[in-house]
Amino acid sequence: MAASAVSSLTFFSLLIIFSSTLTMAADPDILTDFIVPPNATMGVDGSFFTFTGLRSLPGQAPPTTFTVTKVSLKEFPALDGQSVSYAVLQYPSGTTNPPHTHPRSAELLFLIDGALEVGFVDTTNKLYTQSLQTGDVFVFPKGLVHYQFNADAQNPALAISAFGSASAGTVSLPSTLFVSNIDDNVLAISFKTDVATIQKLKAGLAPKA
Repeated sequence: MAASAVSSLTFFSLLIIFSSTLTMAADPDILTDFIVPPNATMGVDGSFFTFTGLRSLPGQAPPTTFTVTKVSLKEFPALDGQSVSYAVLQYPSGTTNPPHTHPRSAELLFLIDGALEVGFVDTTNKLYTQSLQTGDVFVFPKGLVHYQFNADAQNPALAISAFGSASAGTVSLPSTLFVSNIDDNVLAISFKTDVATIQKLKAGLAPKA
């Protein structure tokens, strides 16, 4: 009887630990004010906390394709442990940010210029859409598939996105499904089509030489 009680206690203890791990799936808290990269050879100063990679954006020629300029942990080491990051998104006329997810953060998009059609799909497959105008802010919930589209045939759009993670991650559905070498038969069965159609999609998404 005692052994059974101990076994039950162990099981519930492990269950609690596992549940806690799931509910805390986010950037971990840090025990210092900030984190200095281990390969830093000198002490840090204000420049360590300054990202200058966006200075060139105002003067450069507008892009001809949808362009994202990230300010995440990879580009800005001072974000380590701070649970924040940014991205600047540029949408020429008629371009889209294809359906994708951010597995580690919600996205708060601020439309600085232009207009955008945006949307996300929840776990019941319900689609939520909105037409955004300059000055609008829209939130894409964490982990849900979403997109943005500049339907304006004449004018570009510009937005800034904020994330609650130093490394939110991006899973682009077209690339993930059709550029990752998933077997053609698996995709054909999954999408209820034929292998020839899948191969055509893969060819269209293949990186240009």
